[in-house]
Amino acid sequence: MKRKVYLNDIPLEEAQRRFQGYFTDLLSPSETIAVAAAAAGRVTARPIFAQLSAPHYHAAAMDGVAVAAEVTFGASETSPQRLVLGEEAWWVDTGDPLPPGTNAVIMVEDLHELATGQVEIIAAVSPWEHVRLLGEDLVQTELILSAHHRLRPPDLGAILAGGVTEIAVHKRPRVAIIPTGTELVPPAETPAPGEIIEFNSTMMAAQVQEWGGEAIVYPITPDDYELIVQRAQQALSDADIVLLGAGSSAGSEDYSAQVMAQLGEVFVHGAATRPGKPVVLGQMGGKPALGVPGYPGSALLALELYLKPLLKGMLGLGPEEPPMLTARLARTVASVLGMDEFIRVKLGPVGEQLMATPLPRGAALTTTMVQADGLVVIPRSSEGLPGGTEVQVQLLKPESIIRNTVVAIGSHDLTLDIIANLLREEYRKYTLSSAHVGSLGGLLALGRGECHLCGTHLLDPATGQYNVSYLERYLAGQRVCLINLAYRQQGLMVQPGNPKEINRLADLTRPEVAFINRQRGAGTRVLLDWALGEEGIDPGAIKGYDREEYTHTSVAAAVQSGAADVGLGVLSAARALGLDFIPWRSERYDLAVPMEYLQHPGVLAILDIIKSQEFKDQVEALGGYDLRDCGQIMWEL
Repeated sequence: MKRKVYLNDIPLEEAQRRFQGYFTDLLSPSETIAVAAAAAGRVTARPIFAQLSAPHYHAAAMDGVAVAAEVTFGASETSPQRLVLGEEAWWVDTGDPLPPGTNAVIMVEDLHELATGQVEIIAAVSPWEHVRLLGEDLVQTELILSAHHRLRPPDLGAILAGGVTEIAVHKRPRVAIIPTGTELVPPAETPAPGEIIEFNSTMMAAQVQEWGGEAIVYPITPDDYELIVQRAQQALSDADIVLLGAGSSAGSEDYSAQVMAQLGEVFVHGAATRPGKPVVLGQMGGKPALGVPGYPGSALLALELYLKPLLKGMLGLGPEEPPMLTARLARTVASVLGMDEFIRVKLGPVGEQLMATPLPRGAALTTTMVQADGLVVIPRSSEGLPGGTEVQVQLLKPESIIRNTVVAIGSHDLTLDIIANLLREEYRKYTLSSAHVGSLGGLLALGRGECHLCGTHLLDPATGQYNVSYLERYLAGQRVCLINLAYRQQGLMVQPGNPKEINRLADLTRPEVAFINRQRGAGTRVLLDWALGEEGIDPGAIKGYDREEYTHTSVAAAVQSGAADVGLGVLSAARALGLDFIPWRSERYDLAVPMEYLQHPGVLAILDIIKSQEFKDQVEALGGYDLRDCGQIMWEL
């Protein structure tokens, strides 16, 4: 097939208009289902009217005796009145029908039963007191629910109370998902180099179901044009909407646009959004069709922007306004003119301000989708937003979780993952949001009031102390303390067997050795630069000195994959990825915490966790940690 390029980078609103405008009157047909058979979440196709009043008789609202109200008139504490059971008063329980001739109930608490077969009362009752009148809740023929209403659990109770047992609901739109790509393998298989686990279809199917549709996932289809056409034709006979997974870009084996054009019409190929640019929107056989980008971040955003409104419309539901919060952007974000860019952020309340910390960008990153609390849109008319800007955030998680988040920004360490998990296991109300920007970046964020605590391990070469001089320099005037988390072993992480016999820093300068570094401001980078200076080693002589990663595990992954021969990191990261480790130096890793947050409930929970034996056992199992001062305040500013 001849390679094709994007038709246009169409603005988002225009892409949505072209696609949704073609299917404006597309409404899913109805089907009749039993109310008791998993009707919650379904959408009514026709109005529902009560076939029975509720209650359908006059019912006692209390335990007591039923009476004709007029026989109680005149009763008082000074002039009690006696009623004959079975003639003037009848025992009833809550929900019982009123005996003929009665119109009120006297509560059992207001009665004195006598041995003579009478009850004594000291107060009169009004007509219909403590009685549920016929039709108090619903009157026969009354509207219970309108058409195009998403059913909730209490709705089901009201429908059944009204004597209705079967209702008409919109059929769930059937969405065919066809994953394409010769490189894809099922999740149960171990991928070889060049192969990719196919998980997009699982994510997309779950999203379809959450929005009220029914997903039909087809087997992985290799990059064979005729086979994709056949699979699409099969999907058109099985489903109401067809999603072609991947193959939407402009590569030589990206066939989605051509298949769509052959079986129908392409409305849009390429929208001015980031991620999600290489989307294909059109129709096949008169049915909606989407060519969904292969990167997971692009795929989910494309579904949110184009499929969700379509499904809502087919179910008769109006557009939904997503939950929004106002937050302050933690740092500057650059963008590209002409593109609506969707930035995933972590949210957390710090003081009186809700902070939004941008997560790493990249449509292929699944971890940012897991970590993200919300989306910030940078409009196509902007080249970015400066740090401190107030932004509107579309929430991806409940606000209650966000409001109970402890925000940590700073150096990466695997012990933070243990803290985050134990916090959810033992305290449940709180979550830990950890952004890895390096020790110095974390201290600067702490100074700007963007986080509750910062992981730091910055060595001062002049004094040999850790962290103190940096807090005095960058957090002058603020009351901050250093709480020790651990002493940890730094060393050279190398491939198993250490094939290049790397044993000391001087070996990094050998021409056949490829190094992977940490980013500027990271404590590991500061330690390395100081040691290179001490040994008189020129950083320019190290191949890969300018290649940077933001976490110990990312450095270890680069070594494991062969992208580098060696990197500097902690023993736990080397062990986690099966690397050999040459011990080099021990360092102190602290949590810098403003004194005002030592009474924050979430921070207190974290401090309790790091003092617990369970935390210490899990950390020691990682290897390379000394917890002799764990949880101790080492210094106060």
